[in-house]
Amino acid sequence: MTVGSREVCKAAIQIALTDTREEESILKEKNAEQGIRSVAIDFGSDFGSAVPKILERAVVAAKRENVIGSTHAEEGAVAGAAHEALQQIIDKCVGLNLGGKIGIARYGSHIGVCVFFAIGLLNLNDVAIGMGHRAV
Repeated sequence: MTVGSREVCKAAIQIALTDTREEESILKEKNAEQGIRSVAIDFGSDFGSAVPKILERAVVAAKRENVIGSTHAEEGAVAGAAHEALQQIIDKCVGLNLGGKIGIARYGSHIGVCVFFAIGLLNLNDVAIGMGHRAV
């Protein structure tokens, strides 16, 4: 099977949709069998302070789990893809709270970042997903 941007983004979405750490681990192993490195990060915050936190957590988690190295280009690719994913859902988020997961996947030069969040106040939530891709 050929792995390209579509498969990497699909892997990022799937890991962001996992419900448990066990499910994440199983999916990470399945992805690794195809040569795709992946990681998921739980996240919750008010939107006003969320953007820099999400970008930072995405880069730190990707480095920690060896999805990317420590080069400026790789860190920038993850931050850029995460920012793109957030741009897709920003209109729903202003003034509200976010809670959910960030999924990151990489194969070769392809990096995909998915944000999957419940957005709202108390238990009155909407759900949104955003996807960003970069090539390193």
